[in-house]
Amino acid sequence: MSEAKVSIKNLYKIFGRKPADMVAHVENGVSKADLLENYGHILGLNNVSIDIAPRAIQVVMGLSGSGKSTLIRHINRLIEPTAGQVVVDGDDVLQMDEAQLRDFRRKKASMVFQKFALLPHRSVIDNVAYGLKIQGVDAGQYTKTAQHWIERVGLSGFENNFPAQLSGGMQQRVGLARALATDSELLLMDEAFSALDPLIRSDMQDILLALQDELHKTIIFITHDLDEALKIGDNITILRDGAVVQNGRPQDIVMSPADDYVTDFIKDINKARVLQVSSVMGKEQGIKGPSLEANTLLEDAMQSVIDSKANGAVVTKNGKKVGTASLAAMVKAIARAEKTGDTETYR
Repeated sequence: MSEAKVSIKNLYKIFGRKPADMVAHVENGVSKADLLENYGHILGLNNVSIDIAPRAIQVVMGLSGSGKSTLIRHINRLIEPTAGQVVVDGDDVLQMDEAQLRDFRRKKASMVFQKFALLPHRSVIDNVAYGLKIQGVDAGQYTKTAQHWIERVGLSGFENNFPAQLSGGMQQRVGLARALATDSELLLMDEAFSALDPLIRSDMQDILLALQDELHKTIIFITHDLDEALKIGDNITILRDGAVVQNGRPQDIVMSPADDYVTDFIKDINKARVLQVSSVMGKEQGIKGPSLEANTLLEDAMQSVIDSKANGAVVTKNGKKVGTASLAAMVKAIARAEKTGDTETYR
């Protein structure tokens, strides 16, 4: 496994008059509710540790108040921690002095906010170029770079418009272009698409994935929407009351939810459009059917098997056989399990 690009270690955030004094209480098992009721402090993050791989999309999700937005704001130190470390490329962001932190924010980490955070008195091209101007890039170069990213996010022709003249989706494209223009290695996206209508939101997700296929940034993406998390995430961390309840690949979370909280998240999703054939792969003999790449979605895999009048599929990776998947295993994986007494049934 590649060395982590970002390593969050034992991170605590407690809001109140004496937060440092409260860490010991939390370590001894005091809950978020009890900390507020008995000590008058709010628990934001509770011993969070996550390693984030380079060149991947790490999704952090949870319900409102789970700590996900608090967490992402620690990475560029918009929020100061109570205890812990945030290490990026071997450097602890939380130990940086003012000059080092300013350089980190200008060159290494860019952020896209839910509410766009555009400068209303500046045109689209000036908003996109803003980070480059702050870096001291030559005017001719930053204009050229800004124009490039405006075109890449599909806003050609709107360079001289102001934010108020754009739709919400268009404004968020400006925010994305601004973040990409500085060529930062780390892209922080805090509920970036949550304020958009569903169709526009889906379009922005597609744009992000297409750009990631080319740019291979390390992206930390905050959302409360599981469908969005499953669509874009290479890895997903689920928070509850400031603590990590599960961390893993989308396939692992759907197949093996850690607890009832995670189970409630995944209960209504269409697993056939999330799970890949590799998630039900085994070494069963006697399977004869089409050869399918390991990352084929079960929805497509089942259709191929049925069309072939076969009992399963041969699973391959880069053209080489790595296992088999029976049609029965595919059906079972996407069936919704119900428990009636001591009996588990599938429907």
